[in-house]
Amino acid sequence: MSNSNFNDVLTVTLESRSRNLRDNVSKNNALLKRLKEKGNQRPITGGSKILEELEYGEGDMVWYSGYDTITYSPKQLFTAAEYALKLCAVPVAISGEEILINSGPEQMMDLLEKRIHNAEKTLCNKISQAIYSDGTGSSGKEIGGLALLVADDPTSGTVGGINRATTGNEFWRNQSATAALDENNITKEMGALYNKCTRGSDKPDLIVCDDALYAVYDSTLMDMQRFSDPKLADAGFVSLKFKGADVIYDGGQGGYCPANHMYFLNSNYIYLRTHRDRDMKVIGGERMAVNQDAFYKIIGWAGNLTMSNAALQGVLINDTTNNG
Repeated sequence: MSNSNFNDVLTVTLESRSRNLRDNVSKNNALLKRLKEKGNQRPITGGSKILEELEYGEGDMVWYSGYDTITYSPKQLFTAAEYALKLCAVPVAISGEEILINSGPEQMMDLLEKRIHNAEKTLCNKISQAIYSDGTGSSGKEIGGLALLVADDPTSGTVGGINRATTGNEFWRNQSATAALDENNITKEMGALYNKCTRGSDKPDLIVCDDALYAVYDSTLMDMQRFSDPKLADAGFVSLKFKGADVIYDGGQGGYCPANHMYFLNSNYIYLRTHRDRDMKVIGGERMAVNQDAFYKIIGWAGNLTMSNAALQGVLINDTTNNG
């Protein structure tokens, strides 16, 4: 029979590591890091839906003089977007045979450490990848990422329970532009989209792009123009600046930004909403397989990526059919 005490070792080790796992997920993705810095990784405590309140209308204002009548007509000024709770998990397992083979405490922990580290990397990478998804992955069980919230075609589809194609819901459409981009026009096209995503002092603060468009933009800059955020650089992200916004490279190996895409994000209105009871935590109690000589533990996460303002977000798409 395998060492029954090993289940306690597995549990305690995973519980202590899960606290750091939350930070590692944020460090693995520039958008999540920015959301954490702004306090936009807000927990939820329950409910079947994640709600984001939206203010989209304006009240009545009249210019008047003397005894002019000031009238009031009730208007609908607020609504809410509803996002589903999405769940994911990574199991960590060890068999009784492996425990016996690695019977010394050092060998046992070496094996455990490697499997936990692999589980951590898997969660970090998969959630970072899902940040760009459209929510249809795994039969609709995946979180709705930027491909949904900041869509290539913002005039169609339903986001947060609001149909973007419906007349009257134009406020819920992000900005989108398509052009054949090269070093001669990329800054012009970026500037045009940046302006569309700007409302007074509200403006994009993070521009995320794939390797191709990052290289094109980088080629237009002289050395004296290559400013970057030291915080992002210290975290390992390659970044430049455009009108004060950080331009982040998320391409190459392990990069998940869709090819030929450049997202203009106002992170004040994007949130990672995580359930407080399932934030990279070990799920359940003891799990010994019924018909196997093995111990299992599951690291789980639940939540979704949400948005409260679509009109201040944008995406610039490189039309490769007209390049060259």
